[in-house]
Amino acid sequence: MKLILQAWHDIAPAQLAYLQQLTGAQGSAQLAPRVWRLDGAQTHAELGAYCFAQQIDFGFVPATQTLSNFGLVVMDMDSTLINIECIDEIADMQGLKPQVAEITEAAMRGELDFAESLRRRVALLKGLDESALQRVYDERLQLNPGAEEMLAALKKQGIKTLLVSGGFVFFTERLKARLGLDFAYANTLEIEQGKLTGRVLGDIVDAQAKANFLIQTRDALGLQADQVIAMGDGANDLKMMRAAHFGIAYHAKPVVREQASFALNFVGLDGLCHLLGSH
Repeated sequence: MKLILQAWHDIAPAQLAYLQQLTGAQGSAQLAPRVWRLDGAQTHAELGAYCFAQQIDFGFVPATQTLSNFGLVVMDMDSTLINIECIDEIADMQGLKPQVAEITEAAMRGELDFAESLRRRVALLKGLDESALQRVYDERLQLNPGAEEMLAALKKQGIKTLLVSGGFVFFTERLKARLGLDFAYANTLEIEQGKLTGRVLGDIVDAQAKANFLIQTRDALGLQADQVIAMGDGANDLKMMRAAHFGIAYHAKPVVREQASFALNFVGLDGLCHLLGSH
């Protein structure tokens, strides 16, 4: 196993030396700015707490495991690929962001049924002009740090990308076209006479639907389960993360970090490439 360490800041020599001693590592190598590999490291009860306190992300990766072993990366959209929760920003156009954001947070922590929480939130948007969706896309939505670097690395390896979201098709389709993603699935807001009706059309893309889309896409591509990575931040992503070989928690809620294969708490999305690079 190799232990990959990465941070948004430089890892100090004293931090590196302590981690080598703590894990009994036989040697170290710098792979990139702020990214190190420790060879022959063993897990230790204090490792997680120390790294979290020092804002260092870590992961034990099999020595033979690299990005080239994978064929599909599945990503959540809100607060994973992008920096916002789209529905919260849409609600802000109605002056309802606090009420909607509170429901969103509870759903992401796993305290509310996602489908019911989405219906409740969308109902609050009734009567909003559909132009608000474009305003959110133009004025509020940004990619999370490292997104373009990650996607470029995946394309270089010929790895397909699936964006699957409990958010809305309005945003996933625009991101799919803009970023050259291969597949995208999300919910459709009902719009009549240029206004949101407060309803969602069709079946809601919830946790089980996300897992189902992962499996369907994997099978259509002729891939095995161990060739799939899934990334997310909320409880609604856990089922799809379990359906993948590696589940990556990205700046995620505690319930997600605890159940993920790896957690990227501090670095950007390109942390996936450093974790599973060609080193």
